[in-house]
Amino acid sequence: MNNSGELVLRFNAFLIALACVSSVFAQASPQTAKSEGEALYMDIHRVLTHPRCLNCHPKGDSPKQGINRQIHLPPITRGPKDHGPAGIQCAACHQTTNYRVAGVPGAPGWHLAPRAQAWEDKTPGELCRSIKNRRTNGNKSLAEIVKHLTEDELVAWGWAPGKDNAGNEREPVPIAKPEFNRIVHAWAKMGAVCPQ
Repeated sequence: MNNSGELVLRFNAFLIALACVSSVFAQASPQTAKSEGEALYMDIHRVLTHPRCLNCHPKGDSPKQGINRQIHLPPITRGPKDHGPAGIQCAACHQTTNYRVAGVPGAPGWHLAPRAQAWEDKTPGELCRSIKNRRTNGNKSLAEIVKHLTEDELVAWGWAPGKDNAGNEREPVPIAKPEFNRIVHAWAKMGAVCPQ
């Protein structure tokens, strides 16, 4: 066999090997994407289940406060529209910014999440499916969920919670805001995968 014939055989063997390798990667790709998507969600979950978020997503009728998630003092209920009872709505105390003098936290639109968006006691998979489900997420599309998590000023308060009434810095949610935003966008781009 001459050199050109041998080169053709080697080239054909290379193409067959390349096709086999590509096939293996193509078969592994969906599972890898699912695993990566789940890992991204689990980072998001670390933030969603931090007290800064859970305190305003209670399953009960009262907000909670602090890292130890105590019942809100003074005692208050969610009221008919999740903004507190008539006459003592959340905005009566919680202004659009933290009130340093009294240590009262604040952000625009301060209120409790609707009862359908209660996150307490949910597994990672249940919480993930809940935030994606239009019946339980306020009829939000995935793009609107991403916008809520990355741009909403009330959500962003969790990264700048200010000082408590004793003058101590409150613990912010884990994961820096720019990194969290990157993770949320990446999770959505990978199909918003939820763990089991």
